[in-house]
Amino acid sequence: MTIHNHRLLGGTAPRALVGAVRAEGPSIAELLGQINASVSSQKEEQKSAYATLTKTFEDFKAANDQALADIKAGKTDVVTNEKVDRINADITAAAEKVSAATASIKAFEKDIDELSKKIAAMQTGAGTAAKADPRMANAHAAEYCEKFSAYFRNGERALDGGERALRDLGVKAAMMSSSDTDGGFTVRPEMETAIDETLKEVSPMRQICTIRPISATSYKKLVNQHGTASGWVGEGDSRPQTAGANLSEIEFPAMELYAMPAASQTLLDDSFVDIGSWLASEVELEFAAQEGSAFVAGDGVKKPRGFIGGYTPVADASYAWGKVGYVATGGAGDWAATDKANALIDLYTAPKTAYQQNGTFVMNRKTLGAVRKLKDGQGNYLVNVSFRADGAVMEVLGRPVVEMPDMPDIAANSYSIAFGDFRRGYLIVDRVGVRVLRDPYTAKPYVLFYTTKRVGGGIQNFEAIKLLKFAAN
Repeated sequence: MTIHNHRLLGGTAPRALVGAVRAEGPSIAELLGQINASVSSQKEEQKSAYATLTKTFEDFKAANDQALADIKAGKTDVVTNEKVDRINADITAAAEKVSAATASIKAFEKDIDELSKKIAAMQTGAGTAAKADPRMANAHAAEYCEKFSAYFRNGERALDGGERALRDLGVKAAMMSSSDTDGGFTVRPEMETAIDETLKEVSPMRQICTIRPISATSYKKLVNQHGTASGWVGEGDSRPQTAGANLSEIEFPAMELYAMPAASQTLLDDSFVDIGSWLASEVELEFAAQEGSAFVAGDGVKKPRGFIGGYTPVADASYAWGKVGYVATGGAGDWAATDKANALIDLYTAPKTAYQQNGTFVMNRKTLGAVRKLKDGQGNYLVNVSFRADGAVMEVLGRPVVEMPDMPDIAANSYSIAFGDFRRGYLIVDRVGVRVLRDPYTAKPYVLFYTTKRVGGGIQNFEAIKLLKFAAN
């Protein structure tokens, strides 16, 4: 990965702020503003209702006092006394209702004031996350967000108690996990969500594969290969023991992915800068590029295992668990001389039927261009483009095509096209939590933000994904 601070050493300033993180719908700050406005409106309505109730009670009391004065000035009888008793009882009941309403309004106002404080804290550098994170409901989360933003801008001097106080507050906020022994702090929820959501837009693998959040350093799972045997026997035949189930364990370690964006302290001091959006924008492309490459071609050394580069491809006729099966085009570094489309049909039928039904073709832009030129026996193009509400969708043999820039170009012995049920076939593991370490010393006058995330990946079902090899056999 390219590290931003090497440009500083070369005398070139780091790149400026980029645009806000793409998100659908209103931002967190806008939503909080709407909530605040709604709460203020409700508060005014309650005050108005209380004022009306108070005026009604005062008018009623004044009328009753006048009636009592008239009674004292004139004659009284049993009927009049009963009316006065009923009026007094009504007054007492009304007074109790007014008292209860007053207490309720005071409690409501207290709740509103507390909510307003939390809204104000959450609006401080709230970022433009695609959606709010439920972890923000924690009583300490808003305070953590406010102090985290202050730490970003001004470092340890902005905090009472320094880094230890922020670290302790992060634990109380119960975000993901506390800071590690090397320093750094857990990214606040909106910021982590912004990074993850953006990766789903940039990295095609995250759109079609299974993603599993983990809290440990690796994820293990058992796979049943259904090795149990059975057989037919006659009534008097012996019943020999049959083979048992074949269970395999697969482990997916989480590897460390990092980026190191930089900013000047002057820029951080400007109050209009949205720290969360800035960091997410800086990190998203770096993380997406590294992930996309590793999920396809990674060798598993300090990175995820790609479905092409991390396992041994074998001819599908010789397929065995732990390897990836392929079919050949029949041409050396190219399609077959005749009936070129047959190679795609062979690839489509290579996985079992259950995987075909949810299968997806993946290839890069150049390979897709070559496929779009293929025609069937009637002269119809093999790629069908369907227009839907969410945009145009390309299909080959009735299954969607996903353009994946990290797939290899067509060349001798290249595996340039893959097909299968990637959601069942490939697993991405995300260790929960993105960490940031503020470094104001290494590249003065710039402040570096060492951002890390632990990501892993690999094939979880070797039957679900097949490759197309551009070779004679």
